[in-house]
Amino acid sequence: MQIRFTKMQGAGNDFVVLDETRGRLGLSTAQYRFLADRHFGVGADQILTVRPSPAEGIDFEYVIHNADGGEVEQCGNGARCFARFVHDKGLSAKDTIRVLTQGGVIAPRLTPDGRVTVDMGRPQFEPAQVPFDATGLTPVAQGSGQKWPLALDGKAPVATVLVAVASMGNPHAVQLVDNVDTAPVQETGPLIERHARFPQRVNAGFLQIVDRAHVRLRVFERGTGETLACGTGACAAVVSGIRLGLLDPEVQVDTRGGRLTIAWSGADTDSVFMTGPATTVFEGQIDIPDTLL
Repeated sequence: MQIRFTKMQGAGNDFVVLDETRGRLGLSTAQYRFLADRHFGVGADQILTVRPSPAEGIDFEYVIHNADGGEVEQCGNGARCFARFVHDKGLSAKDTIRVLTQGGVIAPRLTPDGRVTVDMGRPQFEPAQVPFDATGLTPVAQGSGQKWPLALDGKAPVATVLVAVASMGNPHAVQLVDNVDTAPVQETGPLIERHARFPQRVNAGFLQIVDRAHVRLRVFERGTGETLACGTGACAAVVSGIRLGLLDPEVQVDTRGGRLTIAWSGADTDSVFMTGPATTVFEGQIDIPDTLL
């Protein structure tokens, strides 16, 4: 099967974007995995699919598959690339579009400076909504937020880490670190991602606070591994820092792939807004094997 694709990136988080507005490609989990493979396929952190409006008041459906082929609820950096793609391809002339994801409706908006702002919706902090199994745990209260003790297995550098849990349409566990450069992302990231207390697995964030308006962040993403940037991870890290009383309502987030701006009022009823770049890298056509393991 030959398909056309567009390779895009947002702050170094890279994507293969597929247009299914004229018909479904019907790809299997293995074929999504093939596309994401950096040796045999195109190479990407996630595969983003553009589908037609599923309902009145919605412009498009946005489907996300991780590099392991599994479908996930949300991808913030991908949402910016999604908006840039449909605009550049002439699929929509709107500056703001309403997009249905598995995690809810989002509204990316193209800004005059070429960046894209995304209304990421309201964060969720109740453990059951993340979801996070807090049975038997006693949280550490700080500000208006909480940090939960998470016991790790013997492979970890430490026996227990304190994490703030949040959902931005997908689950996140954020821990504070002194320096992201020396944080044990590769050692503890996989242990947190697949921890039994997160029934849908989790994105593990490592947050260094520089000052109240500036942080540094690394994220070990569920089903992908560490990426150069994670949009929902940046949102989860900032809202967690605000609730813990450590950050202002607007924060510059430096990831290894670039800078994102995250804004949140601190009110549980208000949306989180993320602004950052979205760039087309190249376009092409690839032959995907019909049968893959």
